[in-house]
Amino acid sequence: MKIRKTLLAAMLAMPVLALAASPVINVYKSATCGCCEGWVKHLRAAGFKVEAHNVENPSDTREKMGIPDRLGSCHTAVVEGYAIEGHVPAAEIKRLLAAKPKAKGLAVPAMPLGSPGMEGPRKDPYDVLLVMPDGTTRVYQHYK
Repeated sequence: MKIRKTLLAAMLAMPVLALAASPVINVYKSATCGCCEGWVKHLRAAGFKVEAHNVENPSDTREKMGIPDRLGSCHTAVVEGYAIEGHVPAAEIKRLLAAKPKAKGLAVPAMPLGSPGMEGPRKDPYDVLLVMPDGTTRVYQHYK
C-alpha cells in the first residue's frame, strides 16, 4: 500500500515538475504586430511559458541585451539570460538552453517568410545565428 501511495504521489507531481522545468520566455513586441503573436503561439505550442510585453520600442530590449542592430527583427525575447531576436524556431531555443554556450543569444534577422510566425504560401531559406559575446555571429542552424 505504501508503494502505491508513493507511486501515486510521484505521478501527480510530474506535471508540476515539468511545468517548473520549462523556462519563462519574456517577449518584448509591438501591440499591433500579428507575426509576433504568431511566434508567441509557436513558442507556447512547443511547451514554453511565454510572457508577452507590448512595448513602444521593442528595439530597446535588443540594445539592452547587446544584440547588434544589423541582426534586428520585429521583437526581442529574453530567456535564462539569452536574447532571442526575431523568428527563431522553438527547437533552436531548446537546443541553446540545453547547450548553454557562451553567447548573447540567437537571432533570425529581418522577417523571413516561412519562419515561425511568418508562415505563408512561400518559404524562404534562412539562418538562425548564434550571437557571440563580441557581437560576431556563426550559423547555428540553416533552414530550407
